[in-house]
Amino acid sequence: MTLSKIPLAGVIGSPIAHSKSPRLHGHWLRRYGLPGHYIPMDVPHDKLAETLRLLPKIGFVGVNVTIPYKEQMMEIADLISDRATLIGAANTLIFRKDGLIHADNTDGYGFIENLRQGAPDWDPKSGPAAVLGAGGAARAVIVSLLDVGVPEIRLSNRTRLRAEKLKDDFGNRIRVYDWVQAGNLFEDAATVVNTTSLGMTGKQELRVPLDGLMPGTVVTDLVYAPLETRLLRVAKEAGCVTVDGLGMLLHQAVPGFERWFGHRPEIDAATRDAVLL
Repeated sequence: MTLSKIPLAGVIGSPIAHSKSPRLHGHWLRRYGLPGHYIPMDVPHDKLAETLRLLPKIGFVGVNVTIPYKEQMMEIADLISDRATLIGAANTLIFRKDGLIHADNTDGYGFIENLRQGAPDWDPKSGPAAVLGAGGAARAVIVSLLDVGVPEIRLSNRTRLRAEKLKDDFGNRIRVYDWVQAGNLFEDAATVVNTTSLGMTGKQELRVPLDGLMPGTVVTDLVYAPLETRLLRVAKEAGCVTVDGLGMLLHQAVPGFERWFGHRPEIDAATRDAVLL
């Protein structure tokens, strides 16, 4: 009698010890009684392509990819999804049975699903979205907001040139504001998103004026340490609907887990608790 291989998955980055993904996927594997393991892997830069080609041969069905390797996946993968192409980065790899590596990006999916779960009445078409930051996370957020029909994106970044590059890439629904004017983004905005690391534990605070936040605006922060950033605290006091950033991490993991282990996991209070422990 021959036993089939236990499916292996994991997350690749450098550093990787801080990642919450092993805790999340481990929780789901135990919860649904599925065979499999999910392993954090700190892979050096010069061994990245070699490692990715080896993993399928030793039982891996796929991996997540985090900083600093998301953009490099576009050069290594054999097949790239449309959304990964638009964003210019991949965070989820599927190792196919024919030996090809398929790269996808689920960050935008996770962002939108988190908003829909945390703010069920959110209507993306009801007004402009204000987006702070112009890095890789901002690209995923902008692609997903345009996809669900946001009429205008007001974008501001500490380095204006990076914001202008996103306008060049994504077109005339993007309006760029100088960082010193970032507080003006919020007037009549239906959605506000912080994609920067400002406000994260150990980083500088987000010092943008927040007095323009309007009651009923949906405000979310991709930072999830702390869970309630200053932006979310002030927004809540202003009568906004606030959605923390942890849900994006959880929701972006769903498509990969389903492809690798054959079961679509649920995001609920127990899932959040497992990651926050």
